[in-house]
Amino acid sequence: MKSDQISQGRRALVRGAALLGLAAVAGCTDKAGAPGRAASPSVPAAAGPGAARAMRPSTYRLRPMAGYGAPHEAPGRLPVRREPILRMDTRDKIIVLSFDDGPDPAYTPGILRTLREYDVRAMFFVCGEQAEWNKDLLREMADDGHVIGNHTWTHPLLTKMSRSAVRYEIERTCEIIDDTTGEPPAWFRAPYGAWNRNVFRVGAELGMEPLAWTVDTNDWMEPGTRSIIRAVRDGAAPGVVVLSHDAGGNRSQSVAALRTYLPELLDSGYRVAVPRRREV
Repeated sequence: MKSDQISQGRRALVRGAALLGLAAVAGCTDKAGAPGRAASPSVPAAAGPGAARAMRPSTYRLRPMAGYGAPHEAPGRLPVRREPILRMDTRDKIIVLSFDDGPDPAYTPGILRTLREYDVRAMFFVCGEQAEWNKDLLREMADDGHVIGNHTWTHPLLTKMSRSAVRYEIERTCEIIDDTTGEPPAWFRAPYGAWNRNVFRVGAELGMEPLAWTVDTNDWMEPGTRSIIRAVRDGAAPGVVVLSHDAGGNRSQSVAALRTYLPELLDSGYRVAVPRRREV
């Protein structure tokens, strides 16, 4: 009996050491600066003083994601692209909805409610400082099965910055996303759509593909709800990526427009999805 207790204790110590070893390699990059690890489903631990509860795993992440994009990505260094991805490579009536600059407690919840009502997933390219202030919203995005992308920490013009400054902006946002949701981002979008060699290289080193957009709603100019709806209607086509915003100003028009154009897209035969890397 005593021998069995000693053996059980040793096994517990070995399991504990293994878990500590796994925790040591977590993060967007390893200590040697290798590319970020590929996104994988996990149950994230609570992070920060405002995160006492652990996020429940998304039911969407636990299902096959054939229609929405898989959470598993192949590990390894990504090629450094010369231009961003603009659309999905498909002839099917599939469209991607993306929202930049959030999360914002004034507007993001309304967008999430509409997406949840119609059972569709979108992409949210978040700014790190916004994510730090609104971790609960970041967890809600992830828990609903949306794809969370990196949109830098402070939304600067990256093409005017040194490579080290670019890396700091992007890597710091990787870390807040990973620490809060349990998954590093697999996609990156440069603020203002401003890309150069440094931006592409840093993104690839951190394990992210650069995604731009096909249809710009120009909602950041607050052109009116009808104008935003019209931009989506006119631009809808197989594989397009629609750009909207859920922060960075008054986004009530963007929230209202989504309530109209999303059911219209679905009624006209479009499927709203998020891309797999092999589809772009």
